Amino acid sequence: MSGGRAPLFGQDADLDLSGFKPKAAAKPDQVRDVAEQAGFRSREASPPLATTTDPAPREPRRYRTGRNVQLNLKVRRETVDAFYKIADQQGWVLGEAFERAVAALQRDLGDGSRELSEG
Repeated sequence: MSGGRAPLFGQDADLDLSGFKPKAAAKPDQVRDVAEQAGFRSREASPPLATTTDPAPREPRRYRTGRNVQLNLKVRRETVDAFYKIADQQGWVLGEAFERAVAALQRDLGDGSRELSEG
């Protein structure tokens, strides 16, 4: 081994690259036309479809109540809307509305366990 790198194009290769010139960049319209003719789909996001089932966003609810455990549930849209409507009508925060719902279920089912305190 000679310790040096072997020449890429041979010892005596004398390459003349002076005639090499890059092509001009294609215009975006040309690229789009060629892509459409070849059947390529655009990766650009399509505008979101307006749906009538999406409710208006609610105002954030932030209260200091001492409740510090989170409960996440998958429910139907109608159930969530009814739950929020009841809480809003009664002036309850959501945690209080949930506690009252659990207490009502315990009473309704005749559960002998201790009922939750209101609060």
